[in-house]
Amino acid sequence: MPKSPNQKLKLLYLLKILMENTDEDHSMTMNELIAALAAYDISAERKSIYSDLELLRSFGIDILSEQKDKKYGYYIGSRTFEAAELKLLVDAVQSSRFITHKKSNELIRKIEGLTGKYEARQLQRQVYMTERVKTLNEKIYYSVDQIHTAIGANVKVRFQYFRWNEKKEMELRRGGAFYCISPWALTWAEENYYMIGYDSAAGILKHYRVDKMLKLSLTDEKREGKEAYRQMDLAVYTKKMFGMFDGTEQMVRLEVHNSLAGVIIDRFGMEPPFIPLDETHFSVTVPVAVSRQFLAWVIALGDQVQVLSPPEVRARLQEEARRLQETYTT
Repeated sequence: MPKSPNQKLKLLYLLKILMENTDEDHSMTMNELIAALAAYDISAERKSIYSDLELLRSFGIDILSEQKDKKYGYYIGSRTFEAAELKLLVDAVQSSRFITHKKSNELIRKIEGLTGKYEARQLQRQVYMTERVKTLNEKIYYSVDQIHTAIGANVKVRFQYFRWNEKKEMELRRGGAFYCISPWALTWAEENYYMIGYDSAAGILKHYRVDKMLKLSLTDEKREGKEAYRQMDLAVYTKKMFGMFDGTEQMVRLEVHNSLAGVIIDRFGMEPPFIPLDETHFSVTVPVAVSRQFLAWVIALGDQVQVLSPPEVRARLQEEARRLQETYTT
């Protein structure tokens, strides 16, 4: 009787069976392993499977055994990812705005493939695809890859940039003209992916939302702005930007109620010193790109946060408050 063409793959199929069907709570007996191999048209004897199990252990696969009802069962012990780690990855994919619903489902299915079928069911049970707003740009993953490639190749990227208009239509900025930017980094902020790039025409570093880029491609032009990026601290940059909206950078001194210490730490980190003003307030001086979004953040915190200086920022805040009052008193 001729051997099955799969016979030479017996060791690989045995590993596949164990990886997909076993865990600490689910083992397979020798008879079950033989039957599972037979489903792949592979014949096996107990003695050969014992040898194969030892080979897999020697290779570093954590194959354990246990006795139940006078029978021995075999299962995979530790894996590259623990179930709790995979659940964390699923949560991250599910909650990420820049990942579309379609891609979220694809990635979650791939994550499930990193564990056995029983733990994969647990991952499925925790997936609740809400009506959370997600990007509609399916090409963002390829854009991210191209940007990384451009950084590695030290070349500029070319792309169109759009915004959504009141008709829920894509509206190209600059009348559809292409941007030519030197990419230096990718960062995650305000639940979106941003490319930090040098605009040679403006002579400054700017940030661009990756999901709003269209027709992205690499150019043959070498990147510029190395010195500007070298002097930039990306962590500090993202802390001082509110909603990643541009504004004039200034050192702003705030008076803060003690109860909001955590809010300040979450926003600006642990570095800025807190200086006690009285029993219930402290002051803190932080670098801020002063934009309308920053002013709205201060207003949202009510009377528990006050801008002490500089005077021009206080004046802008007062003007914003007047504007809001006029809007809601008409």
